[in-house]
Amino acid sequence: MTSKSKRRIEISVAAPCYNEAKGLPEFVKRTDGVLKQLKTSYELILVNDGSVDESFNVGVELTKTYPHLKVVSLSRNFGHQVAVTAGMDIAVGDAVILIDADLQDPPELISEMVAKWREGYQVVYGQRRMREGEKFFKLFTAKLFYRLLRRITKVSIPVDTGDFRLMDRKVVEAMKRLRESHRFIRGLVSWTGFKQIPVTYDRKPRFVGETHYPWRKMLLFSIDAITSFSIVPLRLLTLFGSMIVLLAVLFSAYVLVVKIFDPGFFLAGFPTIVLLISFFGGIQLLSLGVIGEYVGRIYEEIKRRPLYFVDAIYQNGSKQELS
Repeated sequence: MTSKSKRRIEISVAAPCYNEAKGLPEFVKRTDGVLKQLKTSYELILVNDGSVDESFNVGVELTKTYPHLKVVSLSRNFGHQVAVTAGMDIAVGDAVILIDADLQDPPELISEMVAKWREGYQVVYGQRRMREGEKFFKLFTAKLFYRLLRRITKVSIPVDTGDFRLMDRKVVEAMKRLRESHRFIRGLVSWTGFKQIPVTYDRKPRFVGETHYPWRKMLLFSIDAITSFSIVPLRLLTLFGSMIVLLAVLFSAYVLVVKIFDPGFFLAGFPTIVLLISFFGGIQLLSLGVIGEYVGRIYEEIKRRPLYFVDAIYQNGSKQELS
């Protein structure tokens, strides 16, 4: 751990929020209460990710009541993973805790995470036992995704986890060096290594409002995760292409043998030809799509644009100077 004498704040909590105005007062109240009980120096950072409701104004108003609260407003909506990154970049604590502001992950678990950190663990991540209020389809696909991801990557990414976690300053500094555009935070934390341990909990339904991760966003998020940590899809295309070539060679040999021994043999079947052409055309388009995903990510990375821009920072009800 970093020496307290060299740092002003021991615990930082960073929470990305997008259209969470109704739930922010309860989130800040509960989280600040837990941090107070730790009897240490702390800060609570709300990262407003371009909300279109009153999240920013509510957050600024709350800074008048909670002196340890800081509201960071990004210049537009950059996405959840980038907002999480902004929170990590701005946090200055010896330990940084990531948590969503929707209260599905209980702030009360922070105390247990800090205890594990003080025992010497450098990453303490929340692992879900139950996910209340979520439909069977989402639960099933989430379990399938995490187990599939674990099998096709070389990184041991814990199953049934999200971004709710505590990271030691050493881990945070390592994460700040990873500036890729398509981000999968929980995978990146696992990739860095260090001494990690889970704490289990039951995930609650949202305190208020609806999920900001519908199936379409979850699908895109899954694609980002897989393409960021695995080239297995490309290898599968190579394997599948090789199998098709082998089948084509065997079929050609079959036709040649039949023609030699039965010159009058006629391979009828216009529908069969159409189906085969459609099938192989579809395979080619699918292959180009997978390759395109990887090429597109290369294109995004080589531009080296900043991940985000900060528009304003508020604390104690007043606007702070941007460094």
